[in-house]
Amino acid sequence: MTESTELAAQAAGKAREMLAAGVPKPEILGILVNAAETIAGQASVCSILVLDNDGLLRNAASPNLPADYLAAIDKLKPNPRVGTCSAAAATGSVVVTCDFRADDKWAELRHLPMALGFVGAWSMPIKNSDGQVLGTLGTYFRDNRTPTQEEVQCIETLASAASLVLARDEER
Repeated sequence: MTESTELAAQAAGKAREMLAAGVPKPEILGILVNAAETIAGQASVCSILVLDNDGLLRNAASPNLPADYLAAIDKLKPNPRVGTCSAAAATGSVVVTCDFRADDKWAELRHLPMALGFVGAWSMPIKNSDGQVLGTLGTYFRDNRTPTQEEVQCIETLASAASLVLARDEER
């Protein structure tokens, strides 16, 4: 097991423990985002967005993104032709953008992450046990690259843990 996969497994286990102990959702999701940022490295920033009752993406845990950025993307409607998180929520598939300038999905929004020094991003849908999308776990990069296979596996582990946290709200 690599250091990254071990970190992902530990964070997922901690999230399950916290969930069982009744810890508030934002705190648990924050643990998962912090692990994702450590795994991505290179000054990457991660974010968990969730679908609200109206089907719009809302911030759930984005501790290292500024409030004005989060306000600008608040209430995005899932759309396969917009951004990475919006597209991942719409399609239920991983969406990768290596370069915001070269991807038409970012035409209207690229100025937002680029103003923060990000050049690319990728997003993994967070799904419940029935395969329904509950939200996304997105990673912003400061260099042009795609996630490694190990990063994808680690984020899958973290997204699975996030789905348990988000599914808890569905049960209530």
